[in-house]
Amino acid sequence: MSVLSIKDLCKSYGEFQLQDVSFEVQRGEIMGFIGRNGAGKTTTLKALLNLVHPDSGEVRFFGMDFRENELGIKNRIGFVSGGADFYPRKKLRSISAVTKSFYPTWNEAEYRRLLALFALDEGKTPAQLSAGMKLKYSLALALSHGAELLILDEPTSGLDPVSRDELLEIFLRLAREGVSILFSTHITSDLDKCADRITYIREGRIVCSEDTDSFKSRYRLVQLTEAEAKELQPYLIGQGITRGGITALMTPSDTERLGIPSQSTDIDTVITHWEKEGKA
Repeated sequence: MSVLSIKDLCKSYGEFQLQDVSFEVQRGEIMGFIGRNGAGKTTTLKALLNLVHPDSGEVRFFGMDFRENELGIKNRIGFVSGGADFYPRKKLRSISAVTKSFYPTWNEAEYRRLLALFALDEGKTPAQLSAGMKLKYSLALALSHGAELLILDEPTSGLDPVSRDELLEIFLRLAREGVSILFSTHITSDLDKCADRITYIREGRIVCSEDTDSFKSRYRLVQLTEAEAKELQPYLIGQGITRGGITALMTPSDTERLGIPSQSTDIDTVITHWEKEGKA
């Protein structure tokens, strides 16, 4: 079942444009929304929530048009930004008390469970929390009113590797409980650890939106000398220089037909080579 459906979303900011952005998120699915800084990730997320007004397009949550059912839908979703700020000197319990007054579906028992799960102390202030703990607090607030869909804008940005891994494990646990997650990121190495699907945006356009295994299966990683790379140039998708020579992507059919030794690859490697090629 689709919990979020975006069709032909457009937004123009002078020289930058979102152009016919379309994709869907299914129930219990983790989707990584990826692209370079400035590709249009944040603009898309804000446009689908009407935080910026799209020029055209359709956004539906749980089968309902967002503009016609905004209040009801917002009670069923949670939005967290990696750069979100709280009053730095207010204690968490005070911030929580204000937040829960906005949600008739607030579940105090669930909030207490999440505080314990994330090892959060209500007696502390945001100024006393690390970036990772602030993010966990934001998640606790979002989930305590029964959010069925989490929309997260660059949640792992600025976190150390251990904190990023902890957060990705939380995503997996939530997905098993039926929560859908759409998170934007430019840290593509995170995706292999948790994403069921990816949507890749480049210069305001969606390049692809598909399940991660299908995406990776379309490419093979090859290790070449400079002479081999020059000879095989028409078949290569991007190139990278390593200590051992040249790495590049090829299609499985080309590696098999040409007898080129190859290996399976990951999302981070595919996206990196795509960007180096300058095309998708």
